Amino acid sequence: MWAMDDTQIHEQITRLVAEEHTLRGADHHTQADRARLQSLEVQLDQCWDLLRQRDALRDAGQSPTSAQARPADEIESYLQ
Repeated sequence: MWAMDDTQIHEQITRLVAEEHTLRGADHHTQADRARLQSLEVQLDQCWDLLRQRDALRDAGQSPTSAQARPADEIESYLQ
């Protein structure tokens, strides 16, 4: 999933956001829906982090392909 270029990452973000909006727009949420929403939020955070890494590498004159997706627990710890 993570060996993507910027366009593919943006497309993935678009898909994840669309699914998130669909779930959030539901009248009620099952426990599975809530778990899926949480998973979507983490995946979105990972995608945005990967894009930021790629931009930083580009700005430093390095190859953006060396950026790697960080583990979910690492990404989510940034918010705490």
